[in-house]
Amino acid sequence: MKYALVTGGSRGIGRAVCLQLAEMGYPVVINYAHNQQAAEETKTMVEAKGVVAELLPFDVSDGDATESAIVQWQAAHPDDHIAVLVNNAGIRQDTLMIFMENSQWHDVLNTTLNGFFYLTRYLVKGMVSKRFGRIINIVSLSGIKGMPGQVNYSAAKAALIGATKALALEVAPRKVTANAVAPGFVATDMTKGLDEESLKKQIPCGRFGKPEEVASLVGFLASEQAAYITGEVISINGGLYT
Repeated sequence: MKYALVTGGSRGIGRAVCLQLAEMGYPVVINYAHNQQAAEETKTMVEAKGVVAELLPFDVSDGDATESAIVQWQAAHPDDHIAVLVNNAGIRQDTLMIFMENSQWHDVLNTTLNGFFYLTRYLVKGMVSKRFGRIINIVSLSGIKGMPGQVNYSAAKAALIGATKALALEVAPRKVTANAVAPGFVATDMTKGLDEESLKKQIPCGRFGKPEEVASLVGFLASEQAAYITGEVISINGGLYT
């Protein structure tokens, strides 16, 4: 079977993406790093859609742990392969650059950028071999326009945009696509600490986005209908930055 793997799939946009892919008939591998309870809840919700759901805990920023988890999964699924990869895992550690600790810089880049590298490098081999694959990277408005207090996060997401464009060129001849989805302000745990009422005034649509709206876009990019779309960065931000 063709599986979909979603990193950071236990909550927020990741959970919504898992549910969207399940509705499309994909069995879903749900990656998470720490929150097993939330991951179990997502698994139950995916299974309620009538498809297989599996939990695969590992820290995407750890290259050895990532490879070990994927090798074990492949050993348990000799006749299956991961055809859709959604690199969603990411963390924020916001502060002005003059106050930023080395760890805040490295932790954010390691999760977003190195996490993409470790996992995608391994899985893209199978996609190229099977001559089908969808790689969808969740980036951010911050990686396009930059945001104060997010030099680390903006740098990580901007770098992931560049990596997406380059990878798309490498794998296109093998019918594998690579695209990026750039959400603006979306109502998730990651945005709970923000001043939503103030920020909504800056958004032409007048509201924060919903995780399900982002997931619908991801679902389209994962579909057969999107076979001719690759190397793109598609914003979903209510008109905040166009």
